[in-house]
Amino acid sequence: MASVASRVALIFGVGALGGAELGKVPISLPILSEAFGLSLVHGGLLLGMFQVALMAAGIVAGMLADRFGQRRVMIWGLLVAAVGSAIGALAPNGPVLLASRAIESAGFMAMVLPGPALMARFVAARRLRAVMGLWACYMPTGMGLVLMLAPLVLASLGWRALWWMLALIPLVLAGLVALVIDPDPKRPAVAGAGQPAPRSWPLVAATLASPGAWLLAAGFGAYAGQWMTVMGFLPTLYGAEGIAAASAGALTAVGALVNVSGNFAAGLLVQRGVPAWRLLLLASLTMLICSWVLFGSGWPFPVRYLGLLVFSAVGGLIPGTLFGLTHHFAPGPGAVSTTTGLMQQGSAIGQFVVPPAAAWAVSGAGSWSVAWLVTGVMALLNIGLALALRASTPAAGRRTA
Repeated sequence: MASVASRVALIFGVGALGGAELGKVPISLPILSEAFGLSLVHGGLLLGMFQVALMAAGIVAGMLADRFGQRRVMIWGLLVAAVGSAIGALAPNGPVLLASRAIESAGFMAMVLPGPALMARFVAARRLRAVMGLWACYMPTGMGLVLMLAPLVLASLGWRALWWMLALIPLVLAGLVALVIDPDPKRPAVAGAGQPAPRSWPLVAATLASPGAWLLAAGFGAYAGQWMTVMGFLPTLYGAEGIAAASAGALTAVGALVNVSGNFAAGLLVQRGVPAWRLLLLASLTMLICSWVLFGSGWPFPVRYLGLLVFSAVGGLIPGTLFGLTHHFAPGPGAVSTTTGLMQQGSAIGQFVVPPAAAWAVSGAGSWSVAWLVTGVMALLNIGLALALRASTPAAGRRTA
């Protein structure tokens, strides 16, 4: 039997692949825009298209993972992601490429939603929140790696080769998951004492009735919209300022990878009793200030880039904190993936809406200096949510929530 560490690493690798599938578009966006004649707003739509399936059905997909088995759903998600990336590699025009991203979105949803519940099967309860902080690093890790490595592929082989590579890797990981992760336990006919086993839709109803689950979803959406707007358009922004594509990719990759530090630190801090609302408040204020430094200040590039690094690193406290609270706010142990699905649905809505809104504002103003106004609204929303979390949590429980 595989060790706990190897199973955690494999599940994390699946999540990181999802981050890479998301990150391949931002670094390729200038090339794709030239190849298919995409405007800045169309580019924002291409960035957001990856979130379509999660936005439409995240909570339902989470429920299906809880109901029919996290391992099974993760394997199917990897296979669907492979198909979507392959279709994208063959895309003859922009609409087909957009459609392929929607297919990849469905695969991504099924890949990542089972992650927390799968880890909870074999991670000791005392370490679970720290591991959830690690899990929250999957997106910046995968996105950072592809932003760093993709320019080499793009320069030598072209963007279609990158899409083919990210069609083959999911097939390998699907086989590893099937071999390494224990099969899903069979659901009993009864839950005990003559009670019927929980049905599917009550999981959704119970999650939707949980105010805490909605706080997690709204907070994740406001954060993800800001982060994806900044990271998604950085290669384009740097290109407008005359920075070479390889340098732009490396700079953006570092910006994405430093986000890992905040994600992982959040899991440790929450486990050690630091109030979650304080972490959310600190991170939200920092993202508000740093987005202005990056887009609105007009300061020299090194200072603005430092603002980006702080934005990403401290902002990483938000997803790490929110994932650390999933087991706290889920309406029951059997609804963790369903609660994660609602969170991811909120994240998808933020990532679908905010980048095109920022692109529209920038196009209208003719300057990147207004982009921070759009992301700033999301930061203010998260500040309000942090205060709401503090107010809604009994004093005795504030050390963890």
